[in-house]
Amino acid sequence: MGTVRNYFSLVKFSHTVFALPFAVIGFFLGVKYNGTSPDWTLFLKVVLCMVFARTAAMAFNRYADRSVDAKNARTKSREIPSGIISSNAALLLIISSALLFILTAYYINSICFYLSPVALAVVLGYSLTKRFTALCHFILGLGLSLAPIGAYLAVTGAFGSLPLFFSACVLMWVSGFDIIYALQDEDFDKENKLFSIPAAFGKRNALRISNLAHFACAVFILGAGMLGSFGLWYWSGTVIFIALLFYQHSLVKPDDLRKVNLAFFTTNGIASVVFAIFVLVDLFS
Repeated sequence: MGTVRNYFSLVKFSHTVFALPFAVIGFFLGVKYNGTSPDWTLFLKVVLCMVFARTAAMAFNRYADRSVDAKNARTKSREIPSGIISSNAALLLIISSALLFILTAYYINSICFYLSPVALAVVLGYSLTKRFTALCHFILGLGLSLAPIGAYLAVTGAFGSLPLFFSACVLMWVSGFDIIYALQDEDFDKENKLFSIPAAFGKRNALRISNLAHFACAVFILGAGMLGSFGLWYWSGTVIFIALLFYQHSLVKPDDLRKVNLAFFTTNGIASVVFAIFVLVDLFS
């Protein structure tokens, strides 16, 4: 049990709460578009794809950054640098999760299968981008933004404009809160020649950029509501989501990072789950 807990900690399994609700939205948008009843076996396959892809991506992030994490006081206690999980064990987890993701996509439909290596390249490639671009936060956002469109593709086998709006929302949302999270490592990144928006522009300007990203997120979520002609439930969820989106910015100041984890995990986790519930109620009420 302790070993399982260590692996869950390695891949931060609890952080699945960020993108999974938007995958659920994408799935049920596809169901609504098809005018059919939900295929719960297909739903399980979509969830498994999410879990396998994210596990591969997070394990690769920890594997790729193991030497960097060992130097950072904030991250040196992580599973690989502390020796709780070996590098080889992490590598095995990466490979097995990636293969399971591709295999599950194969059993969904052909377009998901053909695009699965592309999705893996994005979600795994993010971990390397901090070595050469401050736009790494937006690559992370791009990786998680594949959730709603991927789930929609699983149901319909075709792209749609509405799930693309939700994907754009996720891209800006995740990028914005990842910038906030990266504030903690501004000095470390500079000292070790790593790239991030806080390291490139400083904490104050980084928070401004995060604000702009979250403003863009709000625009896309409003645009999705208008494009989809949603009703009161959707707009109520949107108000809550946007309020929580900007509430997190009141928690973090350039000279006070004590509430970064509250802003990063708690606020965003609640926002995504609550918003998804309201969207689903609107879709089927």
